[in-house]
Amino acid sequence: MEFQLDGAVLARWGPVQLNATLLNTWAVMLVLTLLARAGTRRLSVDSPSRLQSALEALVGVLRRQVRDVLECDPDPYLPFLGGLFLFISTSSLLTLVPGFHAPTGSLSTTAALAGCVLVAVPVFGIARQGLLKYLRGYFQPNLLMFPFHVLGELTRTLSLAIRLFGNMASGAMIAGLLLSLVPVLFPLIMQVFELLLGQVQAYIFAVLATVYVASGLRAHEGRPP
Repeated sequence: MEFQLDGAVLARWGPVQLNATLLNTWAVMLVLTLLARAGTRRLSVDSPSRLQSALEALVGVLRRQVRDVLECDPDPYLPFLGGLFLFISTSSLLTLVPGFHAPTGSLSTTAALAGCVLVAVPVFGIARQGLLKYLRGYFQPNLLMFPFHVLGELTRTLSLAIRLFGNMASGAMIAGLLLSLVPVLFPLIMQVFELLLGQVQAYIFAVLATVYVASGLRAHEGRPP
């Protein structure tokens, strides 16, 4: 099961250890890097390759989604938000490879992704509004609201991590249980189900991250987040 990957230690160097979660995470990063390299190695306007066309179409879809939520130029935020989607989506697709387990089935991975969102929200907000104006929003409408604003930031980050981990881990558990009960009829169906679940969760995580970034950009501008 994916939720056991953190305990599968493959190598250890003193206090540093390499577990299955890290190995699978690096595998996802390597695949994304190679695809990006292959798709952009010979860029062409007149006769683009199929991979270049596919990547351009994907970037176009992501760009429109981010623009619709943020209601502003999506280019400064697309690398981060698109990267989140591609990482989770690719993690799910690579489960077709025998021996690979999606690192998003580990709570440490989903917590790290949610932590990135936690940091990105104020970074983008400060970059757009300035430090003082952004921080002033934590004390609106009065000073007593400061701890509640901070608590809200932390709790939504926690829910983001647990939601992704719970859905991915539970999907793997259900698929494994059904495969053990009826190994002849359901393998293909459950594999498709798990892949579909992974894509849906990648989309939901990316959309929620975009909404949180939008709240950081708009919350102190007199518009509802």
